[in-house]
Amino acid sequence: MILILVTLAILPVYGQDQSQQIKLTNGGTIDVGFSTDPVNPNPGDQTQLKISFINKQTHAIQQHIDYRIIVTQGQNQVFGIPITHTAEGQVSIPYQFQNTGDYQITVDVEGILFQPIPPENATFSVSVANSQPPPPPPTNKTKSGCLIATAAFGSKLAPQVQFLREYRDNTIMSTTAGSSFINAFNTVYYSFSPQVADAERANPVLQESIRAGIIPLLGILELAKFSSLTNNDLSIISSGIIASFLIGAVYLWPVSLATKSVREGKKPKAKFVFVTISVALLLLFTSIVTRNEQFMMITTSALVISFVAIGALYSAWAITKVAIKANKFL
Repeated sequence: MILILVTLAILPVYGQDQSQQIKLTNGGTIDVGFSTDPVNPNPGDQTQLKISFINKQTHAIQQHIDYRIIVTQGQNQVFGIPITHTAEGQVSIPYQFQNTGDYQITVDVEGILFQPIPPENATFSVSVANSQPPPPPPTNKTKSGCLIATAAFGSKLAPQVQFLREYRDNTIMSTTAGSSFINAFNTVYYSFSPQVADAERANPVLQESIRAGIIPLLGILELAKFSSLTNNDLSIISSGIIASFLIGAVYLWPVSLATKSVREGKKPKAKFVFVTISVALLLLFTSIVTRNEQFMMITTSALVISFVAIGALYSAWAITKVAIKANKFL
């Protein structure tokens, strides 16, 4: 499921960017155009990596390309897209540069018009530096904000909103694993949160309901933050496990009632839970060791979803057991 969401985030674009660089691949088969939006990326802000494949004879966009993307800083790979097909010949890939410095974007071409070719590549340089652009006009849809919480509490300066922002920026994103999860999370969150925030502002009852629903989340994240003693991957992973389990237990336990065994009061199978956790952790630590950010986005998201599901299952089982005993007593 997460792989599908990440794939959907790589959207086709139409119309060439006039500021793009164009380079011939090292094998001389095709031109590759590259640009970023914004032109001067800032660390921590989402950047669109815009790539187009251009027929060197006709200078038109070449359709049906098999390609892969690698982003490196120094000797370390920080992001990657595995072999992927674009029918349109143009793509826009969302990415968040975490640090200032020089990055290399390598575009590998491995197939044209469904015919494999020996891999060829073109490499582009991107410099990321702290800059202070002119402040944007006031808007309720600032993409770096906690849009739903801001609308619920009425201001981005509300203590609850500031806590959520601080937990995201200073705790979760302080490590590579945490940043990878936020990159994947943002792709989904910002696809619907502006609409929800607008609906809140137009409907006071909905606003009050969402505000009340956020209160338990604040307590969960406070507990998770307290458990993260240091800003390293292991500590943040532990914090994320606690938060994910409790979020599932508090918010999603009714969903687990769709499972017949839970409704009958049967305890979730320990072997299944153990295998799920073991596989999720093994894949996550593999992605951290290999420093493959694309893989890390998938594995961190899978770990979170696994513990949310486990928390929901155990919470629903416990509530069902209490209900069955209470019914017998009555």
